[in-house]
Amino acid sequence: MKVVTYAQGTHTAVGILKQDGSEVVPAHYLGCPAKDMTEFIADMTEKKLQKLKRNTELMQGIPVEDVRILSPIIHPKQDVICLGINYYAHAQEAARFSDAAFGGERPQPIYFSKRVNQAVPPDGEIDGHFDIVDSLDYEVELAVVIGKNAKNISEAEAFDVVFGYTILNDMSARNLQTAHKQWYFGKSLDDFTPIGPCIVTKDEFTNPPALAIRSFVNGQLRQDSNTSLMINHIAKVISQLSQGMTLQAGTIIAMGTPAGVGMGFDPPKFLQSGDVVTCEIEGIGVLENRIK
Repeated sequence: MKVVTYAQGTHTAVGILKQDGSEVVPAHYLGCPAKDMTEFIADMTEKKLQKLKRNTELMQGIPVEDVRILSPIIHPKQDVICLGINYYAHAQEAARFSDAAFGGERPQPIYFSKRVNQAVPPDGEIDGHFDIVDSLDYEVELAVVIGKNAKNISEAEAFDVVFGYTILNDMSARNLQTAHKQWYFGKSLDDFTPIGPCIVTKDEFTNPPALAIRSFVNGQLRQDSNTSLMINHIAKVISQLSQGMTLQAGTIIAMGTPAGVGMGFDPPKFLQSGDVVTCEIEGIGVLENRIK
């Protein structure tokens, strides 16, 4: 099931996409009065989701062309949790770009957080902040959305607390990222977190999902990999993060990016004003944004 946040005029709501993608059925038509996606997720159970999935196809919805699809979680309750250097080939290209910043042994996953004032929607524009950024980069990532408050979860239990998956473009200012020992500033400028176009519930995939993941810049293929090639897998990450720290319902975990980012080329291929970045993950959809 694909769940979206949409706007119709000045009204914003949660909806369910019909299987053919032609209509959005408002969640309140289906007895779900949640005011936003975080509240919707927190209220869901497996039984409720299966009922929604059945009833969505029976309801008349709103034609997709009559609404604007927004980021599914516009204002995350907490910072997005991100994994750095979580595909082997990306580790190699990152070390070539800056061994001081990205090289070295990694016996444990690299975690960092990303401030998101407001997630950029599909087709939304990204401010490149070119007054302070000279090396703007893209990173297509599979994002895991937690479905219930989770603490001290074992790897065997990890997928029990997953609600679903979406696409996240971890925009990065490489000059700011490498100038500081921590990556927070270079990852957290306004507009640096496009998310969407939907959240696909976990029952649509085998878990862990093995999905084709790609990015394009101005139609040119840049990244082409599979989510099965992660170094640290989803269950391990959820279990490790939940030890002593509560992952709240609606928490977003971005699972890292494969090789092919701009800094990986020789010379680097950083983004410029007017460039269009397209991120796609099999079974989820396409997230496309233009750089201002």
